[in-house]
Formats: sequence, C-alpha cells, structure tokens
Amino acid sequence: MSAVQQQNISPVLEFTPLDAQRAQAHGALLLDVREDDERAAGMPAGALGLPLGEIEARIAAIEPDRQREILALCGSGRRSLRAAETLRALGYAHAVSVAGGFKRWNEEGLPLAEGGFDADALDRYSRHLLLPEVGAAGQGKLARARVALIGVGGLGSPAGFYLTAAGVGSITLIDDDVVEKSNLQRQILHTDARIGMAKTESARVALAALNPQVHVRTQKTRLLAANVEQLIRDHDVVIDGADNFPTRYLLSAACLRLKIPLVYGAVHRFTGQVSVFDARRDDSPCYRCLFPEPPAAEDAPNCAEAGVLGVLPGIIGLLQASEAIKLILGIGAPLVGRLLCFDALAATFRELRLSRDPHCPGCGADVQFRGYEDIARICASA
Repeated sequence: MSAVQQQNISPVLEFTPLDAQRAQAHGALLLDVREDDERAAGMPAGALGLPLGEIEARIAAIEPDRQREILALCGSGRRSLRAAETLRALGYAHAVSVAGGFKRWNEEGLPLAEGGFDADALDRYSRHLLLPEVGAAGQGKLARARVALIGVGGLGSPAGFYLTAAGVGSITLIDDDVVEKSNLQRQILHTDARIGMAKTESARVALAALNPQVHVRTQKTRLLAANVEQLIRDHDVVIDGADNFPTRYLLSAACLRLKIPLVYGAVHRFTGQVSVFDARRDDSPCYRCLFPEPPAAEDAPNCAEAGVLGVLPGIIGLLQASEAIKLILGIGAPLVGRLLCFDALAATFRELRLSRDPHCPGCGADVQFRGYEDIARICASA
C-alpha cells in the first residue's frame, strides 16, 4: 500500500450500531460477515451477507471501489474487527467494525431484513436455534404453523404450554367447558383463581403470559358435525385432547377429508396412548383403523367416572406436543402406524404396530362419506 493510501485510511475502527445505520443510510455498505446458517436467523435491513472466510476472494467483485465506506458486522463484534482489518489490508481505507454485532443491533431495535428474528425471539428460542435439525429455518416453520388444540384439559394443558413455549405461531383452543376445582389436579393451564371461567379463556391467559409472541385464538364451543370443518380447516396439525368418542370420530373424519395430520392421545386411570394419523400419507391408518366402532359407554368410562393419575395426562400431552413439533418441522419419525402405550405404574413404554385396514369404516377404499351427522349419530348411540 502506498504512503498516500495509508494517509487516507480512516483512524476509526469501530462504529456503534446506530452510527453504522446512519452511515448505511448515506451510502455505506453494510457487510454481514457471519456464516450462512447464522444469518438465516435474521440480518440487518439492507445488509449483504459475506462470510469472513470469503472476504479476500469475493470482495473485489462485490465492491471494486476501495474508497467506499464498508461496515462489517458479525454476531458480537469480534469477527467483524478481523473483517475490518482484512478489508483495510486489501486497500478498503474506510472499513470499520460494528461494535456489539448483530446482538447489539437487535437490542437497539434497529431495522431488520424481512423474515428475521427480533432480539426477543433470538433470545427466547436460542436453544432451538443451536439445533441443526431446527435452526432458524425450523423456527421460522414453527412461527408460521397453525395448530388446533381440541380440548384444553388434561392433555391440552401440557400440549398447549409446550407448543406455545416452542413458538408455534398460531394456536386455536376449542373447548366448551368451564374450569372446575376437580380439574386442577391435572389440568395445569388453569388455576384456583379462575374456577368458573371458560377453559378457553383461562388457557389463553396462561399461554399469553408464557409467550406473548404466539397468537392464541379461542373457540368456546363443542365440536359438532355442523362446525367441525369450519373449526379445524386451515390448520397444519390437529391435536386430539378430547375425552369422548363422538368428538374423536368427528375429528378423524374431518382430518381425513381435509388432509390434516391428527395427533391422538388418550388416558385411562394409570395408562395412556399416543399415535399420529396422517391423512397426507397413503400408508397411514386412521383413528377408526384402531377403533372401527365406538365401544359401549360402560366399556369406556371417562376420567370423571374411572379416575386418572394426575401426572399421566401431562406425560401423554407432552408426547403429543413433541409429535406435533416433529410434524411441523418435518424431522424424526412420527408415530404414524405406531401406537405408543405408557403404563405409569410399571413405568414402561410399549409400542404396537398399527397397520392401515383396507376395510376400515373410516379410510377403507370402498368407504363413501355420508356426512358428519351420521358419524356423530353412530358415536352418540354407543
């Protein structure tokens, strides 16, 4: 570098994020020198991505004018200092580092590129962002996902909590019941102070307190033949937290017709089971492959009649949340064609294979759909 060039080098090596944004507005080039996967979580508005290791090879093609001011930004401000030094060694006299990096840029509320995560999201979901199977792309999928939660009782409580904590963008709560004192032994979304309140509203209060970024919609109504499609259409996953067969048969039929994955869960005294019925897959069984016809009422008492260990719905509901998240992210092996059974007394899990029944009254090849009202009547007559 000539003596003249050396004299023209700016003595400033760092800008604050605010000063950098002002310089950018006056024509400076903002260069995000983080790796591609890091930038997927968000970038400053108008920034150009160029990893630190590629600067020497690519900067001349990107910006041939060595007198242009270049602002290097990384995650915390360390790599960007090295980037500024590299740029100056290449003759870019006005290269500076952005102090504090993207973290500080975010904290100061400066503009982000569309689709990025703000400071709250980066902090809140930081452990997800570290997982290669989730990362920024997966967290974005969760943020765009819509889940319908049928029932906000024993199963819906843990499922709702963890889906909200995970950052599922929109959750619809469907339940027509109110909070009773007997619920509180297992329905952890609710509190003693909210006895008498609609369960959907009680759950909304709890979930909003956990994660205000999630949009929680409430539908204080019972799932019926007349409204089932309207309530669950436009969702990506449906979670069955119901406690009765009429609702489950309606859900099964509607999810089959609308091609929405259904995450099934059920509990009885000390045992529970979980499975996934995914109508998008040709090999997936449906709920009626497992239960072709509803049992007699005396053979299938609910929790109010048979009792249930309080922690059991928590375990099953968590498994349902886990399956829903896997379906949204498209990772792992969902419980399609598998029925996972849990025995709390023995502390054992057992997996049963569940094949699609070609003669199933729900999804069999020769089945003709005759309307939801017929299905509801079958269940109600059991």
